[in-house]
Amino acid sequence: MDPLELIRWGAAILVIAASLMVAWGEPPKLVAWGFVTFSLASILWVGAAWWDGKWALVAQNGVLLLVNLWGVRRWFARVRKENDRSPAAQPAE
Repeated sequence: MDPLELIRWGAAILVIAASLMVAWGEPPKLVAWGFVTFSLASILWVGAAWWDGKWALVAQNGVLLLVNLWGVRRWFARVRKENDRSPAAQPAE
């Protein structure tokens, strides 16, 4: 199997895993890591498409990478906020 095909398979597997993590929906940390996984897959897809000269796929996955990074930021902020509100995070009185 050539390196480009390995990259494509890796990206496809990451997309499947990320989809399952985001669809599961709980806990929020799992969803956040799903967006991280989507981001890694987008990077692989951009690389494979660039290598292949498939500019529409480069553009599509470049935009998806930005959306996924936004998701990473949003979900990790939510996780942080929920951790700050948890009773264990409150100082003892």
